[in-house]
Amino acid sequence: MLFSWRGDPGALSSLLWLLLLAVQEPVSGQVRYSVLEEAKHGTFVGRIAQDLGLELAELVPRLFRLASKGHGDLLEVNLQNGVLFVNSRIDREELCGRSAECSIHLEVIVDRPLHVFHVEVEVKDINDNPPVFPESKKRIIIAESRPPETRFPLDGASDADIGINSALTYRINPNEYFALDTQNNHREQTSSLSLVLKKSLDREQIQEHSLLLTANDGGKPELTGTVQLLITILDVNDNAPEFDQFIYKVTVLEDAFNGTLVIKLNATDLDDGTNGDIIYSFRRPVSPAVLYAFMINPNSGEIRTKGKLDFEEKKLYEISVEATDKSNIPMAGHCTILVEILDINDNTPEITITSLALPVPEDAQVGTVIALISVSDHDSGANGQVTCSLTPQVPFKLVSTFKNYYSLVLDSALDRESVANYALVVTARDGGSPSLSATASVSVEVADVNDNAPAFAQPEYTVFVKENNPPGCHIFTVSARDADAQENALVSYSLVERRVGERALSSYVSVHAESGKVYALQPLDHEELELLQFQVSARDAGVPPLGSNVTLQVFVLDENDNAPALLPLPGARGGGGALSEPVSRAVGAGHVVAKVRAVDADSGYNAWLSYELQPAAGEGACGPGKPTLVCSSAVGSWSHSQQRRQRVCSGEGPPKADLMAFSPSLPPCVSSKGETGEREDYSEQLKELRRHGHSSSRVRLSPPPPRGFSGSCALSAGSVGFCGSEPPELEVALPNRGEGEAQPSSALVMSNLQAEAVEVKTGPSEGVALRNAVRSTEDALVSGGVFPAPPRAGCQNSREIPASGEWRRCLPSPSGLPRLCTPRRRCAPPHRPAWLSQTAAKPPVGRA
Repeated sequence: MLFSWRGDPGALSSLLWLLLLAVQEPVSGQVRYSVLEEAKHGTFVGRIAQDLGLELAELVPRLFRLASKGHGDLLEVNLQNGVLFVNSRIDREELCGRSAECSIHLEVIVDRPLHVFHVEVEVKDINDNPPVFPESKKRIIIAESRPPETRFPLDGASDADIGINSALTYRINPNEYFALDTQNNHREQTSSLSLVLKKSLDREQIQEHSLLLTANDGGKPELTGTVQLLITILDVNDNAPEFDQFIYKVTVLEDAFNGTLVIKLNATDLDDGTNGDIIYSFRRPVSPAVLYAFMINPNSGEIRTKGKLDFEEKKLYEISVEATDKSNIPMAGHCTILVEILDINDNTPEITITSLALPVPEDAQVGTVIALISVSDHDSGANGQVTCSLTPQVPFKLVSTFKNYYSLVLDSALDRESVANYALVVTARDGGSPSLSATASVSVEVADVNDNAPAFAQPEYTVFVKENNPPGCHIFTVSARDADAQENALVSYSLVERRVGERALSSYVSVHAESGKVYALQPLDHEELELLQFQVSARDAGVPPLGSNVTLQVFVLDENDNAPALLPLPGARGGGGALSEPVSRAVGAGHVVAKVRAVDADSGYNAWLSYELQPAAGEGACGPGKPTLVCSSAVGSWSHSQQRRQRVCSGEGPPKADLMAFSPSLPPCVSSKGETGEREDYSEQLKELRRHGHSSSRVRLSPPPPRGFSGSCALSAGSVGFCGSEPPELEVALPNRGEGEAQPSSALVMSNLQAEAVEVKTGPSEGVALRNAVRSTEDALVSGGVFPAPPRAGCQNSREIPASGEWRRCLPSPSGLPRLCTPRRRCAPPHRPAWLSQTAAKPPVGRA
């Protein structure tokens, strides 16, 4: 800041003297300056930025600012050079009255990080107030009979300044009758001014004296005040009332009730009669404070309280009392009463809170200043000593930074997800007995920080979707929860892109960014993709964003959408869905003519195949397993032009089929040695069964074959087929049972998946294990069905069927012997085919 000065060298030296008075010194961490009152605007006070250790370049970015409680904008800081200067008129008497010390307390606040500095600026007094008398004219009446050395009290002048500037000296204009006498009481810090009669008065010579009383203060330059004394000389009543003491000292508690006796004065007058009767009164002029607080009884001289006393407003009252007699020419005596007000603890502490950093981020560092707290108490001594405390138990604490100044700082880490708002109570308690306290509430809101990633309820989900779903089908909804608030808790979803074979994952599925719904973008094919495994990412909207992933395993469930396809027979002749196989006329019943194989692209039950011969006038039956063409009776004449169509069925739903034309090529019907050998082999097998405890019987299969069909070859695929005009007969080997063992009354030979069966009638004591006399062990017929394929692993996939409420399984017997059914433990397959369920009841008689 620049100054220009014009004037004489004396004025320049005065300015330099003023600048030298603005000194600065650090006191226990506090910067202290001084400045003269009435200093002009722009007067230099101190280099505050430099003294506080702050760089000039950081004043503006760190929001350097002053806070002065109750003192407005008396002082200001130039942010360009860091100089503290006078901004407006400073009147010490207006700020501090007649207090010996006067200072302006400043709080300097800077941010980033937050720091608070305390600065004291002492205001020095200058001699800017002249002495002032209560009246410009003072009339005094003196009887001519008053002897020399009689004293007449005078009201002294008052000076609003302090120190030497308020030290007053008095003088009067020279005269031969009166002189001034000043008596100073240094202990009580009071002074009295009296007019002293030097010689006897003579009313006949001079009836009135006029004197000029002048008061000079001790300032440089000194200032003066005057009052004119008009002294009237009377010729009567020559004894004035007199008090016991010239000065009285009393004490009164500030909480004294109205009418409390302060003091009872007593004055005496040596005169007689009315000249000796005394009236008490406050000597004029009377200050308004005395008139408000006290009253005097004119007859008894008792002074009592009248208004409310307050130590914090006024600690000492000086009361001048006058005792006047009732003479025609009254005379008066005077005294002074000093009433000291005693403090009691009648003021509760006051709390002022300045919030600086609200709301508080939950990741704020320990030690962060949240608010500034100042306390005050108008009482004195221990009654005015205040301590602060903080409740309840919270992650904050109070740190004393200066007398009656505290900082509310963070004491431990915050977590908004645990506590989002703290209601603090600051308690200020003084040292009185009993102590008084005051409380103030501070609400500290914790601002959210993105410190929580979205979380899924579980790390992995399993989803089942049927194949051939419509495009855009909703298959699942993922949901993640974020414990943060507002935008930090806004979750959006996306796919974690990867390659699925040759294609991108996003070509199969998509996820809605807001709802988390997962959609299949195209029909899924179980035969192409049984399991689609991918991840969905959840991200919040915080800065920086946080996220987590969840795994979805999408199992594509098979549907029966693929028809079985017949495989061409190795070495078979024919094409276009037809084959030709030569058959010898000498083959016996049960001879394997050909094995037909088929495949189905589906899985599970949808891939279980059943086979049947397609007759000319009706359909054959379907049964599980690999189909085998066998001879059910001796081969008779077969027209070379006759054909049977084989149909392959699969699945539990509407079956899909593939047809193949089969045309056996029969040689001339001549009994051959091979046929005889096969029959002999068959007889040998029956003999072997009997040697192992089996009996045999012949049963007839019914119903008869379809009308119009001749021949003796049929398809054996879990069914018993036959050709010819008469039903064929089966040789059945029945196991011998011990006595007392229960025997089933019948046995079933399954012919297809719909539980069409051939019923074999047996006696009550005969067994039910059946075996077709065929050479192929893969196609053995057993009680309850034929399962030529090897069983799959696991109970539910084993080739088992129910009989009498239990599950039975076909086990291989010793070499060359039939396979028998033995009881097995119960199993619970995931899906029980319909043909298994229907065997619990007695099935109808099947047909081939």
